[in-house]
Amino acid sequence: MDVKDAILNRRSIRKYTDELVNDEKLMEILEAARWAPSGLNNQPWRFVIVRERKEELASLTKYSHVIKEANLCIAVFLDHASSYDRTKDILAIGAAIQNMLLYAYSIGIGTCWLGEILNRKEEVNALLEVQQEMELMAVITLGYPNEKPTSSRKEIDELVIVSNKT
Repeated sequence: MDVKDAILNRRSIRKYTDELVNDEKLMEILEAARWAPSGLNNQPWRFVIVRERKEELASLTKYSHVIKEANLCIAVFLDHASSYDRTKDILAIGAAIQNMLLYAYSIGIGTCWLGEILNRKEEVNALLEVQQEMELMAVITLGYPNEKPTSSRKEIDELVIVSNKT
């Protein structure tokens, strides 16, 4: 599978089979995240793998059904101790997440990037026993897809801003 295929065909998966994502595949997905670009190569992301406490994690979001369906979750954090520019670091974490999503898709694993759970950051930190210096950026659900969702996009001319000075 080439990169363009992955970009154009990956979709958020909210329903999963019971098949387990093994540790080898999980490590490959995290390895893809590790190679995302970051300012000064500071790699401000940190990951917590959630398998055992999924039910409790699910209780902290209105998208609990997605977490419950998933085989596992990856909680993604900004490590303030390694941060040097908040905006750049958040963008880098977005790149790391996108790498995970695209790589997972390329090996047949579905994902969903959950953001609404950010409303409960402190509770997630407490549940996962993560220091307050770590700021929750997202929770990614993973599993083998049990659905084939579709999606549409705006036309490119709706997205490109034309300036009189270009």
